Amino acid sequence: MGKIEKVSVALSSELLGIAKEAVASGAYASTSEVIREALREWNLRKPLREAEIERLRKAWQEGVESGKPRPLDFEEIKRRGRERLARAGK
Repeated sequence: MGKIEKVSVALSSELLGIAKEAVASGAYASTSEVIREALREWNLRKPLREAEIERLRKAWQEGVESGKPRPLDFEEIKRRGRERLARAGK
């Protein structure tokens, strides 16, 4: 693990309660261990979050490039919905 440095972290009472509960359950030896595990998990998921943001950016851009939206025909939408309901009920 590298050099250990002591830092002070401000947590809401709810988050502190979660950390203390994890220690009380025996799952962790200390609240520091809980925080370290949370940071490791956060760091592992970081590339996934970045990939999801990129996917959303591309989808947004595709939508913009697809042209102006056509007007919605609410009566047609309701008619198709009713037809689907009728088919599902059979």
